Amino acid sequence: MGANQFDKPKDQGIFFDWYFFTFYLASAVSNTVIVYIEDNVSWRLGFGLSAITNFIALALFLFGNRFYLHDKPQGSPFTGLVRVIVATIRKWKAKLSSNIEDYYFGHDGIAGIAPTTKKSFRFLNRAALKTEGDIGSDGLIAKPWRICTIQQVEDLKSLIRIFPLWSSSIFLGTPIGVQASLTVLQALNMDRHLGPHFQIPAGSILVISLISTSIFLTIIDRFLCPMWQKLTRRSPKPLQRIGLGHVLNILSMAISALVESKRLKIAQAHHLQDQPKSIVPMLALWLFPQLVLVGIGEAFHFPGQVALYYQEFPMSLKSTSTAMIALIIGISFYLSTALIDLVRRVTGWLPDNINAARLDNVYWLLVVGGVINFGYYLVCASLYKYQNVEKGVENLDTSSDTDK
Repeated sequence: MGANQFDKPKDQGIFFDWYFFTFYLASAVSNTVIVYIEDNVSWRLGFGLSAITNFIALALFLFGNRFYLHDKPQGSPFTGLVRVIVATIRKWKAKLSSNIEDYYFGHDGIAGIAPTTKKSFRFLNRAALKTEGDIGSDGLIAKPWRICTIQQVEDLKSLIRIFPLWSSSIFLGTPIGVQASLTVLQALNMDRHLGPHFQIPAGSILVISLISTSIFLTIIDRFLCPMWQKLTRRSPKPLQRIGLGHVLNILSMAISALVESKRLKIAQAHHLQDQPKSIVPMLALWLFPQLVLVGIGEAFHFPGQVALYYQEFPMSLKSTSTAMIALIIGISFYLSTALIDLVRRVTGWLPDNINAARLDNVYWLLVVGGVINFGYYLVCASLYKYQNVEKGVENLDTSSDTDK
């Protein structure tokens, strides 16, 4: 379920924008309204509302079942990828042929993509090279671990090509995880009052980034993308959106460093370095700009990543492609925990007393790491050749011209 309900890449991109809008808005509500109810009314009511909401969502999902497009279940696509590797190893000494008929396209004949003539990963074509006994008299594969279809070979190549871009996204998410942890610590030692009667819970301050992402996703979908399309007659490419997300993420870390420097100066001016539980007379509102900026960055790079993976992954791995962003987030937050632990072991920047710490140095470290990772991303993006997105953009341009 998801983007496979739409045929056009433009519609799929809109779906991803609204999917993330709904996700972030729901997260903001759960971290504010539900938390407030559990803290001030009762846990029973909070869990009860959550259960009722889940039941309503399930009912709506099942109600729309008859309107959904259903794909026929097939075998595991990962088996085919492993078969390509095994078949390539077993035919390592075989010489590649320039004759298309020497490769196996499936029992329907030559109906797929011809083996790539590029130098990149041509050795994998051996997996589709026909040798004696590989194919039965009926045209079907007789030895599944010695030969694969050329489409399966191309599927593995697609994953290999996109892996460097995927890896750069892991190091894009890691600073976000570190910033989230440190921002809560900063908020605990700052003035969180909004008026005389309300104080922002330190853990809820991260909701600002969720709200900013939700708002900016709407702005991107309704204003920025249509404006870009009118000016360039092309939809913004996923790599462009991801790249802009990198830049905004770096700027957010830089602002975090500057704000923390100001907080430390105020703490020193009031002689609070040796008072770990004291509140620095500085409004927690100073933390909002960095959270807003990182939220805007997420509005660009998260939907951009999902759209890229969905359109560039092989057809057999479309469902897996949408889960890649969850894998990225999971790995990134584990790495953020490891990075914080490493900084504590190697430096004296993160003592138990935050007023005597150097969180600003940690943020500057994230800025340097972000710049290096952005350079790595630019190299990967410049070398990457779109497999499917270009076709989608061309179709979009053609359809827009036809409408005129």
